[in-house]
Amino acid sequence: MSDLAVTEAVAQPAVIGELGAKFGDDCQFQTTVDGIPTAWVPADRIVDVMRFLKTEVQSPYPMLYDLSAIDERLRQHRDGQPDSDFTVFYHLLSLERNEDLRIKVALPESAAALPSITSVWPAANWYEREAFDMFGLDFEGHPNLRRILTPPLWEGHPLRKEHPARATELEPFSMSEEFQAAQQESLRFVPEEWGMSQSTKHTDFMFLNLGPNHPSVHGAFRLALQLDGEVVVEAVPDIGYHHRGAEKMGERQSWHTFIPYTDRIDYLGGVMNNLPYVMAIEQLAGIEVPPRAQIIRIMLAEIFRISSHLLFYGTFAQDVGQMSPIFYMFVDRERLFTIIEAITGGRMHPSWFRIGGVTQDLPEGWDVMVRDFIDYLPARLDHYHKMTMQNGILKRRTIGIGSYNTAEAIEWGVTGPSLRATGSDWDLRKKRPYGGYDQFDFDVPVAHNGDCYDRCVVRVEEMRQSIRIIEQCLNNMPGGPYKADHPATTPPAKERTMQDIETLIQHFLNVSWGPVVPPGECSVTIEATKGWNSYYLISDGGTGSYRTRIRTPSFPHLQMIPLISRGFMIADLIAILASIDFVMADVDR
Repeated sequence: MSDLAVTEAVAQPAVIGELGAKFGDDCQFQTTVDGIPTAWVPADRIVDVMRFLKTEVQSPYPMLYDLSAIDERLRQHRDGQPDSDFTVFYHLLSLERNEDLRIKVALPESAAALPSITSVWPAANWYEREAFDMFGLDFEGHPNLRRILTPPLWEGHPLRKEHPARATELEPFSMSEEFQAAQQESLRFVPEEWGMSQSTKHTDFMFLNLGPNHPSVHGAFRLALQLDGEVVVEAVPDIGYHHRGAEKMGERQSWHTFIPYTDRIDYLGGVMNNLPYVMAIEQLAGIEVPPRAQIIRIMLAEIFRISSHLLFYGTFAQDVGQMSPIFYMFVDRERLFTIIEAITGGRMHPSWFRIGGVTQDLPEGWDVMVRDFIDYLPARLDHYHKMTMQNGILKRRTIGIGSYNTAEAIEWGVTGPSLRATGSDWDLRKKRPYGGYDQFDFDVPVAHNGDCYDRCVVRVEEMRQSIRIIEQCLNNMPGGPYKADHPATTPPAKERTMQDIETLIQHFLNVSWGPVVPPGECSVTIEATKGWNSYYLISDGGTGSYRTRIRTPSFPHLQMIPLISRGFMIADLIAILASIDFVMADVDR
């Protein structure tokens, strides 16, 4: 059966029938490993299809979750899929249906262009710019189609297959005086190019560069501000200063050796970054993770959730002028790192999850350390609540500042605590339990005003719920293996390599070449520290990923800054940045 066949044996989601009824032969349907319904549509119908799915279909798909592209020119295993040199894919989400939908458009290299969907989703703006930057695809009608992650004069498009993946493949870098002058000129700030006017009938505006430094200690980031006095008229984010080509590296490394790179995406999330990546590979390879490994993963993921939220909590208070909390909270975070180091051997970036399980079993005494911490932290959180959340100055600086409602959050692709601060209870661990979360009893914290204060309220309460989850891991840790007994696990249990030559050979091959993963496509999304993080992996039947797409929560969250900062003061803008809880490595990748 071809990938595009729709048969009686496979129950298709209702939206497949709705698309077929509306667009007929313009739609072709593809089956994928992840089970997400996937439809191919012609480029000239993409705007109509998107508008239909967002506003006209019964139980619509209001969130544009992701948009990117695939360079198909070297791919071998595309049985049944339409001819395509470049494929643009759109990942849509319906909270009402609790369903995902993937729309694909096939493009020839000679005409790599299609209409922009920014008229349907304003959130498509940055995603289309990224696809233009990385693949050289043209989105006709885009309001500002220019590079977003690479410098303005960058040559080539990094995610095209012909673009070098390593600096050693390029000529030694040199910079002539003419080239340097051109680079400097390309960085000249021209307000009109940023969508700003220099004056109105009654006002001459002032322009201020906030960055590119570490504003609010989130990473190298720039905001171009248009100011009327100290009131923000426009705040335009400028990103890309942290871009390291993580997706390109994911396509040059083996399945196994890319795991440490994932730690550096949301560099405060630790092993939680490993989770969607290894889970996607496990689905592609048909690996079943043992129960003990699942619960160990959940325990470590929730420990890192607390660690990340503690840093957010302290820096949030610091950014609005309160100095003491960050010193207390970093002490607690250090205690957590002591536990993480005892279990994994690493601290911030242990790279400890593996395909099929985890690196090694829990050490002796792990339970004593974990229990001491979960007994210790609740009283500290009570103290911080009095110190910080009940502080009158902090409340006046954050309540009613930078607010948005649930519909606006969904419109812009906001997820995680920032979505739940608007009253939505959407937590993937509850709505779509993954990796064993269906076995746990915990609540989903929500707030209702969607402002700076409520975004903090949700994260603070999430730490208490993470404590509940960790305690259940502690009390109910199953026995058994910590890694699947499967040839694609990486690597197999080390202690077995000294017992038989077959395991030693498997260990050697998996470490040196990596496992061979069957051809297929799979996307896995998790509830990460800052929102929803997903890996969309395409295997071409080799020892590494053909396409690695990393969808991070911070990327769409920053795109919303202009909407929620207009009319506020510069000091309010700092509070807004703090409340978003982003790191630039998570934005730029």
